[in-house]
Amino acid sequence: MTMDLSDCAGAANPNFMPMDSWRVMRIMAEIVNSFEVMRSQPRMLVSVFGSARTREGDADYASARETGRRLVASGYGVITGGGPGIMEAAARGAYENGGRSIGFNIELPQEQNPNAYQTVSLTFNYFFVRKVCFLKYATAFIVFPGGFGTLDELSEVLTMAQTAKINLVPIIFVNQKFWSGLVRWFKHTLLGEGMISPEDLKLIQVVDTAEEAVEYLKECHRYGKRGTVIE
Repeated sequence: MTMDLSDCAGAANPNFMPMDSWRVMRIMAEIVNSFEVMRSQPRMLVSVFGSARTREGDADYASARETGRRLVASGYGVITGGGPGIMEAAARGAYENGGRSIGFNIELPQEQNPNAYQTVSLTFNYFFVRKVCFLKYATAFIVFPGGFGTLDELSEVLTMAQTAKINLVPIIFVNQKFWSGLVRWFKHTLLGEGMISPEDLKLIQVVDTAEEAVEYLKECHRYGKRGTVIE
């Protein structure tokens, strides 16, 4: 596939570079605002990732909704991306059962409509600031089937854990059939060619159901819970 060079026209804009210093201020404002909002939230939060394209009635939607319900019943709150699909399902499961459902919404060219199941709603312009918050305020990550966005968020978490930039916390994949190809690639290609270490495979746990995901999480937290931030 060849990219249309007209897509790069902005690179030739003589007014682009002087704006960078002002953009830093906008980034700072977004970080400060999100940190101020999140500082008052409880620390028992789980970030749930997954596709915006999953429809109500799909098995993964039902599983994510049940995961949100079970997390609330176990004393956790839920962080999602605030949009439709898996994000809506997990938020809905938490919200409908009286729990905390925090949505990290993102401004997109094709507008993402925030779902109706958020007790706290933040809107981000920058994906990387949003990912900082997904990482900073989570005690665990539960990852449902998704596309590039989900893989982006997942890769960030795995990289930060592998490089010890965050505390090790549970990273749980739900739906073994969906994730089997990726996990096989991890084992046979990345590990086989020395791109990762055997210990890196221990960063993840793959399960099939909401019940298994939450039970594994509770087992990991049996002797105490901690967030990702290294003090």
